[in-house]
Amino acid sequence: MSHGYVFGYGSLVNAGTHNYDAVHPAHIPGWRRTWRHVEGRQVAFLTVVRDRKCAIDGVIAPVQSSDWNALDVREKSYLRETADGVRHSVIGANDICIYHAPEHLHRPHSGHHPILLSYLDVVVQGYLQIGGEAAVTAFFDTTDGWDAPVLNDRADPRYPRHQILSRDETALVDDMLADLRA
Repeated sequence: MSHGYVFGYGSLVNAGTHNYDAVHPAHIPGWRRTWRHVEGRQVAFLTVVRDRKCAIDGVIAPVQSSDWNALDVREKSYLRETADGVRHSVIGANDICIYHAPEHLHRPHSGHHPILLSYLDVVVQGYLQIGGEAAVTAFFDTTDGWDAPVLNDRADPRYPRHQILSRDETALVDDMLADLRA
């Protein structure tokens, strides 16, 4: 693919994790986010699985032809495929791809493959940026795999694209996780 767009539903939602010119809110039916462990990865990460009954919010961002290889490297363990049915307001944004981990690579998560809190923080901050607390709530509601353990690595972030959160942002992440565990 030459010039096109990527649909981001995790860390790509947060503009602080990349240098794409712009991100635009978008919505895609037929997918659901889930936390998964994939062989070769030390931690759980977000991917999407097909789900006819679900739709998720995210962003689309323009990717120049020369940047696809770098994005493929960033999204290792994922397959890139055409994303059909994406709704957005960007005129002329027709070639859109989505990355997902193929089902045959999914492994059950375990205490040995936790969700990094520094990664979750980045995702939640991104959803706050594009849609406020309602977008964060929708993110949690349309994501499975919350029974995975969460490793609090905020003091020494292991996620390579971690961001600094405000006190309010940190409290929101903590409150949402507490609600899930209740």
